Formats: sequence, structure tokens, C-alpha cells
Amino acid sequence: MGLKTFAGGVHPFEGKELSKDKEITSMLPKSPQMVYPLSQHIGAPANPVVKAGDTVKKGQMIAEAGGFVSSPIFSSVSGTVKKIEPRRVAAGGMVNSIIIENDGAYDEVEYNEVDNPFSLSKEEILERVKNGGVVGLGGAGFPTHVKLSPANPDKIDYIIANCAECEPYLTSDYRMMLEYADRLIGGMKIAVSLFPGAKGVFGIENNKPDCIAKLKELTKDEPDIYVQPLLTKYPQGAERNMIFAVTGRKINSSMLPADAGCIVDNVATLCAVYDAVKFGKPIISRVVTVTGDAVKDPRNFLVPTGTCFRDIVEEAGGFKEKPEKIIYGGPMMGFANFTLDIPVGKTNSALLAFTKDETAAYEPSACISCGRCVDACPSRIVPSRLADYSENGRLDLFEKWGGVECVECGTCSFVCPARRHLTLAIKSMRKTALANRKKK
Repeated sequence: MGLKTFAGGVHPFEGKELSKDKEITSMLPKSPQMVYPLSQHIGAPANPVVKAGDTVKKGQMIAEAGGFVSSPIFSSVSGTVKKIEPRRVAAGGMVNSIIIENDGAYDEVEYNEVDNPFSLSKEEILERVKNGGVVGLGGAGFPTHVKLSPANPDKIDYIIANCAECEPYLTSDYRMMLEYADRLIGGMKIAVSLFPGAKGVFGIENNKPDCIAKLKELTKDEPDIYVQPLLTKYPQGAERNMIFAVTGRKINSSMLPADAGCIVDNVATLCAVYDAVKFGKPIISRVVTVTGDAVKDPRNFLVPTGTCFRDIVEEAGGFKEKPEKIIYGGPMMGFANFTLDIPVGKTNSALLAFTKDETAAYEPSACISCGRCVDACPSRIVPSRLADYSENGRLDLFEKWGGVECVECGTCSFVCPARRHLTLAIKSMRKTALANRKKK
């Protein structure tokens, strides 16, 4: 019997060998100023609870949740609040941010640790997750306390740990699975305990046999938790594909995973759940991969949130030569940017630097109707046609042909021999379609 997977997908060059064997190294920021954007999650921005001149401690809340779908933000250093002003983030936009002058003392607040997390009530667990500022750390940033509070909790059958890390070059989740396995499993056990009929599943691509073996060994005596090896294929880590591969259940753009009896969290998120519930510790650090052929010493770092990526690149030895392309996140779904002066936020897992910008070297040409984008698309739509509709402003036809079902994974652009920017075109029109859907 073959490994579980999904229809479509591609096999890009993995590039993980650059950093996969580099253990996670803790580092402290070199720059004195720490930057904390108020939007590090889906939903309403956090509201500052500090002002210029205030003294703060490491682990202190500096911004509270701005609504139900929102999340608080905490200082990762001790120091003085200098100002609140717009700063650039990885996606390219300017976001209101709290700027703190790091005093270098790292004077920390006291956390409310519990001996046995399972002695807490469901409400107490969710409150600790909420108060810890835990959001989806795989990139989406959806507040985890909301995700763990579905309308029909008795219908949740699976808590799925997205351990695929299918994006090329990224290895932060891989290293966390090997080095933080106890925290990962602890977070899974806490999540499973919230739902009486749920099983916990670690969905791991088969290019990580050491992670599969380790988690199988550590969960062999856990009747409600198991490891599911998956075929290595991009985008195996997309939420819909992960759910289908593990359970055979399908969801679409009008559904939530909970509608299919599933909740999906990635590796870093479950570790953060454990830290918040067991130790009362909020998200004030994250594991980041810095890699690419332009980086002298590609590595995985544990860094305080708010740290400037320029400092991390310096810690990795700097550049062999000036990169032509810098990407925050993976090469398939990440954001190209022009600067290293970007703060590490909750959802930033990587910085990639390449000596050559291969995509810019090709000019797009006319579609040759080869159908490769259709074969590769995991959403089973027709990207070439949808891109045409987007470029011609035909929202009606875009919606009729299922444009909102696109997950913006980039597989269509990757396989297109005409080098058309299919994903970019579809993504643009899809935003309009989803905005109209919300209005209705």
C-alpha cells in the first residue's frame, strides 16, 4: 500500500541539506532596538497597553488582543518603550509597531507554572493558550484559542500535527521535531484532551525518517496518538491536503477544518501550546531558518521575537556575495523583500537568500495550453483559465470556475513552461472575490 497523499502537487528541489543537520542555536539580538508589529496574526491588530517611556520586563504583555479573533503580544526583552510607529514587515507592508530599547538585562516576569496541565479544566487550558498569545506559527497566524474552540467540539475526530514542512529549504520544524519532541507531544496531548472523541496524528513526509522513528517511539504507549507517514510532495503541508491525506476527508473554501471533524496545528504551534499551558509562558521567541546559497553558514536559530533579521544573517556569517533575491518564508509561498531590516514576528520561520533571482530571468509568454498547471493543481481547478479571467477583470467567470478554491501554493507557476505568473494573477482576483463574499 502506497504512502498517503493528495492529487496533484510537484517535487521542487528540496535544498534542505544546507541546514537540516544544524542544531538549533540560541542567539541574542545585536541591535539595541526591538520591533514588535501589532499585527502578527489573522484578525484585529493588538492594542498597545504601553506608551513611550514605560519600562517593561521580558515576558510582559505590551499589547492586548483587539477582539475575539486577535492575540496579545509580549516583549522578549527588558527595556524602555521608545515609540509606537509604522515599521516594515516580511510581507512588505508597513505595520504599527512597538519599539523597545533593549537594556540587555533580560529581567523577566514570573510565570504561572502548573505541575499537571491535565488537572486544568478545558476553559482554563483555553484561557492559558489565549493569554500566551499562541497563534498558528506555520504562517497563517490564526489565533489558536479560537481554533481550539469549535462550535461542535464533540464532532472533532482528529487533531492533526502538520509536520510536513513541505516548503523547500525550510528546516526549523524538522529540527524542532528532533530537539523539542517532548514539548511537541505535550502540546498534542493537551489539544487532544480538549475533545473527548479525538485522536492525535502526526502527519510527517517520508523524507524525514528520523522524525518518524523518534515520534513513533515516544508515542508507542499513547493509545490516542499516532504517527502517519506521508508521501513527500509539495504542497503536502497545505491544510486541505493534509486533512485529505490523513483522513480522506475533503474541505473547500466555504468550510473550516472543524466542519470535517479536524483541527490542524503545526509543530511550532503545538510546542507553544505546551509552553503556555504548562509553564504559563507566552510566545517571546521562535525558531528561524536562515539559508540559501548566498548565506555563508546556513543554520537554525532560536531568537527573541522582535529581533532584526539583519542580526540573524550576521550570526550566520553574513553573505558569500550580495544576494539577488531575499525571501521571507519558503520559495513557493514566501514574500520577496528588498531589505533585511525586518523584525522576527510570530509567523516568521525563515529567511532565504539566493545569489541568482531565477524567476526574474524569464519573461512570461503566451499560454501553450499544455495542461501542466491543471495536472499539478491540488485544488483541481484550471489555473491558466483563472489567470486569464483575473487579467481581464472577469470576476463573474473567475468565481464560476472556482477561483476562490485556489490555496495560492504556487505549483501552477512552478510547472508553467510559458513562465506565466499564474499564482500572482489568481491571488489578486481571489482577494476581491473573498472580500465580496464577506460583504454578502
